[in-house]
Amino acid sequence: MWWNNELIKWEPKDFCGTYKIIVPAELLWKPDITIEEITIKDKLFHTQYLSLWFNGLISQRNGMVLVSTCKMDFYRFPFDTQICKLTFKSIEHEFMQLALHSGYIEEHVLRFTLENMKTESEWLLMNVTVETTRVFNFLLPASVLVYTMTIKRRSVLYVANFIVPILFFLCLDLASFLISESGGEKLSFKVTVLLAVTVMQLILNDILPSSSDRIPLIAVYCIGVFTLMMLSLLETILMMYLMEKDDVSQDQEVEKDQSLDMNKSIPCVRVFDQSPAETPPELLPEVKEGSSSQLTQGIQDFESLRGELSEISQKMSLLLSSRKEEKEPSYWTRMTKKLNRIYFVVYLSAASVFLGSVFSVWLYEDQHNI
Repeated sequence: MWWNNELIKWEPKDFCGTYKIIVPAELLWKPDITIEEITIKDKLFHTQYLSLWFNGLISQRNGMVLVSTCKMDFYRFPFDTQICKLTFKSIEHEFMQLALHSGYIEEHVLRFTLENMKTESEWLLMNVTVETTRVFNFLLPASVLVYTMTIKRRSVLYVANFIVPILFFLCLDLASFLISESGGEKLSFKVTVLLAVTVMQLILNDILPSSSDRIPLIAVYCIGVFTLMMLSLLETILMMYLMEKDDVSQDQEVEKDQSLDMNKSIPCVRVFDQSPAETPPELLPEVKEGSSSQLTQGIQDFESLRGELSEISQKMSLLLSSRKEEKEPSYWTRMTKKLNRIYFVVYLSAASVFLGSVFSVWLYEDQHNI
């Protein structure tokens, strides 16, 4: 800080060319300048000496580690641009007694700040503006000097470690539509991807502060992707239920058709076991005339014919069942495929619109703020 004391002046030639002296700070008056946004005062360092010039100009240099408050908006995290202020003011002096002004123009302040910054951490200093205003401090007009700093977050690390992996998970969920619903692989795959997004949401909860006025876009991004994946999982469960219902009905129809075919193909043979006493008299001469060998041969031929007929009927039933399976799918199978195609188109359209809206807000407002 610099200020002028008109009560102290001398000629350097009268004092061996001395134009500047160092005096203890408690010997001279000092302005009671404080920073309104400061939170911790233990780390402030006030020098014990002042520089006094021959024309009454006094300078004071204080080194400090400043911890201040800044109202931040995390709506566009991690592409957010924050505006923080440092307000210098006097507590006791009015505007007519103490007026604050900046010693440099804004371009010099920004260049001087960038040259002397030791580290920027995750923030990039974009601009610094200086403004002198008057405010009422405890009903008294006071002079205020405000430094407004515009800082932008470095978002590359967050994009690589958070946004892109979630986008990859969404692409994997889209690719899962190529997996057949006949097995349980598709369902387990979708559940695994959904759990991965849940883990990413837990990580986001640790990153974001809890003092946001509205839900950040990155949280909306995670919730939207999670909702799309959950709806996709519910759709898979519904499709598997319909296909299982269709398989049960097909199995019942096949079993019914096979039983009907077997009943139709197997002949009903009635064998009459008659004793010689019950044999009609008119047949006795014919039986007696035939030989026993011919009768045995006839019985064997009849048994072989019946076996061949049974095998033919079994083959015919298998052939009919295979032809039925080669026919076009049943109602629920056709409906499942149709609903799956429709949902894929709706899912892809909704995901494209959602991602386009979120990224447009991120990028458009980022360019607008810059």
